[in-house]
Amino acid sequence: MPPKADAKSANEPKGAARFGRVRNSLKMGIVGLPNVGKSSLFNLLTEQNIAAENYPFCTIDPNESRCAVPDERYDWLCDLWKPPSMYPAYLHVTDIAGLVRGAAEGAGLGNAFLSHISAVDGIFHVVRAFDNDEVVHVDDSVDPIRDLETIQMELCKKDLEFVSKAEEKELRDVKKSQGMKISLVFTSTFEKVKAMLQENKPVRCGEFNSKEVELIREKLDNLITTKPVVYLVNLSASDFMRKKNKWLAKIHNWVQEHGGGVLIPFSVEWESRLWFTRDDPDGRKAFLDGSSGAVSALPKMVVQGFKELNLIYFFTAGETEVRCWTIQRGTLAPQAAGVIHSDFERGFIKAEVVAYDDFRALATSKSMMEVKAAGKYRQEGKSYVVEDGDIIHFQFNVTASGKK
Repeated sequence: MPPKADAKSANEPKGAARFGRVRNSLKMGIVGLPNVGKSSLFNLLTEQNIAAENYPFCTIDPNESRCAVPDERYDWLCDLWKPPSMYPAYLHVTDIAGLVRGAAEGAGLGNAFLSHISAVDGIFHVVRAFDNDEVVHVDDSVDPIRDLETIQMELCKKDLEFVSKAEEKELRDVKKSQGMKISLVFTSTFEKVKAMLQENKPVRCGEFNSKEVELIREKLDNLITTKPVVYLVNLSASDFMRKKNKWLAKIHNWVQEHGGGVLIPFSVEWESRLWFTRDDPDGRKAFLDGSSGAVSALPKMVVQGFKELNLIYFFTAGETEVRCWTIQRGTLAPQAAGVIHSDFERGFIKAEVVAYDDFRALATSKSMMEVKAAGKYRQEGKSYVVEDGDIIHFQFNVTASGKK
């Protein structure tokens, strides 16, 4: 019987998350060619009203906002406690202007946009799969596979430029320092990365050991193709309702052949119609009743984007407040406490924890009495790895001054 994986290895990031920035406030960027529905999607996700006109490069400077992460667990806790203050988790989203073929060499508004993509932590890659003569396509025809290839090629080209500059810098530094040599790990890692990018393969798809991952994070922290990607396929309203489109199978196959990833079909056209019924319950019901069972894809996008960034959250709940606290998966209890306040981490004593599912199953009131009676209310120390959905009360003591 194989040995059980320890808590640390079980919570180590996988896939693209291996290369991500370790912090609690991360961003998903909406990326794609011009006029594929990026800004309209941003409006819908964040309930804003930014420009989304029908011509290339309408968006120049990136727009940033946030959207609440939908969670039935949070809603249930709020309904139970009915506190005056309620704070959900949020996904931060950036609307980035459209890329075109040749962007890596400066075409369109190329390099500025590529730097905006480099600044986010994950990518919503929007692909157009609808025909509409009134919405121009930058390449004059609708071909999602060609568009996917274009975006991936431009991102790989830009990363290849990053790698070349980082390699030149390392060589210069070595020449300046007597006795210093280029390490074998550096050479092998850079060769592997360059070979992938030259073949238009994103770095996140590569097989790298822990030393190589560490080197990429240290020397190539601005790579674009290490970022996680969620593919969003924008359909016509009719295709979305009937759950069929001539491109979907081809797009799915392309994604699987290029590193895999989550693919979410949606429709800006359908979502916009639903949005306009927001203040009309009867109209909303009538619209949904006539939509052949279709439901909004926006909640799934937000939840998946949050997950791809390797983020989770724990709850604090009481008479005055129910709140989600965002942390990186694998965070230890003292660091999780520090998200609430630095004093909580500095003076950490213990975490009193109950899993949401246990609380929901056992509690018949706001009290923890039944949970404690069932042995599901735990006291955890400094080595405890916080799990998604934990309900936590921290004990701390900061009577002693911190070290200086």
